[in-house]
Amino acid sequence: TCALLSTGAIKCWGNNGNGQVGDNSQTQRLTPVAVSGLSSGVTAIAVGFYHSCAVLSTGAVKCWGYNPYGQLGDNSQTQRLTPVAVSGLSSGVTAISAGGYNSCALLSTGAVKCWGYNPYGQIGDNSQTNRLTPVDVSGLSSGVTAISAGIYHSCALLSTGAVKCWGYNGYGQLGDNSQTNRLTPVDVSGLSSGVTAISTSYFHSCALLSTGAVKCWGNNGNGQIGDNSQTNRLTPVDVSGL
Repeated sequence: TCALLSTGAIKCWGNNGNGQVGDNSQTQRLTPVAVSGLSSGVTAIAVGFYHSCAVLSTGAVKCWGYNPYGQLGDNSQTQRLTPVAVSGLSSGVTAISAGGYNSCALLSTGAVKCWGYNPYGQIGDNSQTNRLTPVDVSGLSSGVTAISAGIYHSCALLSTGAVKCWGYNGYGQLGDNSQTNRLTPVDVSGLSSGVTAISTSYFHSCALLSTGAVKCWGNNGNGQIGDNSQTNRLTPVDVSGL
């Protein structure tokens, strides 16, 4: 777990076997400790499975922790116990999201770049090649206002209020009325406007509408879609009572 302080510092705690706490150790931490080198100037944070990332006030990104798939973006597969700079992202980043083994950044231009694990197309560059440095997400060179990376899929919110998703789709979590993996972003069915926020998890996704309503789609084996069923949903459905 990580927390961003009003001073711009970061503190993290918990499992640290891969250096994801960022204190130059692999010692599990039962209480928050300072992330090495990030005592100020941080504006946003994100944590994935075993790695963590931070956006600096300069618009640069630093990541640390587990790195066998390039999810730290430093053009290596070397585990890092302290933050390292993400290659090519020294400025212009406004938001960050860490997936299972990949990471994505939203730029001030409205473009999206992703890097790391890519067997299901979750990087969005029309390939299934792991990326050790950030690459452009196909078709999202502008107009994006928010991003969210799940375990094996990612989604973006556009300035139009529409949503696009890409990557693993075995449970319908891309919302395009299929279970076909997508190597580039596809439109989420029925969400061409009116969305104000998005969130992705393991195998499902949710959207907050400007009306204050919520819609979700994807895996529903434990009722995580919230529609009073355990039926997987290939397109967005209303969350009951919201």
